[in-house]
Amino acid sequence: MSLDPTPTYTAPDDWRAYSGVLSRRAFAFVIDYAIVLLLCIPAAVIVFFLGIITLGLGFFLYPALFVIVALLYFGMTLGGPNQATPGMRAMGVAMMRLDGRRMDFLTAMVHTVLFWIINSVLTPLILLAGLFTERSRLVHDMLLGTVIVRTD
Repeated sequence: MSLDPTPTYTAPDDWRAYSGVLSRRAFAFVIDYAIVLLLCIPAAVIVFFLGIITLGLGFFLYPALFVIVALLYFGMTLGGPNQATPGMRAMGVAMMRLDGRRMDFLTAMVHTVLFWIINSVLTPLILLAGLFTERSRLVHDMLLGTVIVRTD
C-alpha cells in the first residue's frame, strides 16, 4: 500500500492509443497557440497598468509577454488534472509520463521550453521524428519520458 495519494497512470501498450496522434497533436498546437495569442491581449492590458503603477518598470515585461503567457498556459493546463491543454482535449489527446506519475507544472514547462529550443534548431522537421519512433514520440518527449495518447 502506497502512502502517496496521487494516482498513477501508466501509458497503454495498445497501438490504437497512439494511432493518428501526430496529426491530432499538430492541430492541437494551432488551437493552443491561437488561445495563447488571445490570452496575450488581457495580459498586455495588465502589464500596461503594472507599468503605470511601477513608474515605467513594468513596461519591460512586454518583450517577454508571449513567453510568460505561453509558459503559464502550458504549465497550468498540462500540469493540471486533465494533463492536456484545451487544444489537446479538443483533438482527443492527453500527455502522460512513462513512469506513471502525473504531469506537474514544472515538467510541463520544461516540455514546452524543450519544444521551443528543439523546434528553433530543427524547424518543423521535429515532427518527422514522430513518424519513425515508437508511439509517435517526438525528441522532447523522449528526453522527458512523456508520451501523447488518445483519450477517445
